[in-house]
Amino acid sequence: MASERLKDLLNQATARELQVSIQYMWQHVLAKGIKGYAVKGLFKEIAITEMKHAEEIAERLAYLGGRPTTKPTPIFVGNNLNEMIKLDVKAEEEAIELYKEIIKVAKEEGDETTHRLFRKILSEEEEHHDSFVSLLEED
Repeated sequence: MASERLKDLLNQATARELQVSIQYMWQHVLAKGIKGYAVKGLFKEIAITEMKHAEEIAERLAYLGGRPTTKPTPIFVGNNLNEMIKLDVKAEEEAIELYKEIIKVAKEEGDETTHRLFRKILSEEEEHHDSFVSLLEED
C-alpha cells in the first residue's frame, strides 16, 4: 500500500479541494455588480469541479488505507471581485505545486493509479488557474 508520506499528501490535497470548493461557491454567492454577474457562473462551475476532485482524492486515499480529512484548509473569500480572483489564482498555484509533488511521489512509489488521477486533476487545475489569471487581465 501507499506510504504515510503519500497518504499525508493526499489528505493535504483533500483539504485544499474542500477549501476551494467552499471558497469559490461563496464567491459565486457574494460576487456583486456587472463584473461579478459576468463571473458568477465560472465560480460555481469551478467550485463543483473542485468538490468532485475532493471526492476522487478521498476515495483514492480510503482505498490506500488512509482516512480522508473533513477539514478544509483556511478559506479566503475576499472583499471584492478583484481580491477574490487574486486569492483564487494563489490557491490554484498552491494546488498545482502540491499536485506536481504528489505525481512525483506516486511515480516513485509505483502507484500508477494515483499518478494518473493527479495528472488529470493537475490538468484541470491549470485550466482553472488560466481562467482566473485571464480574468485579471485588462484588454
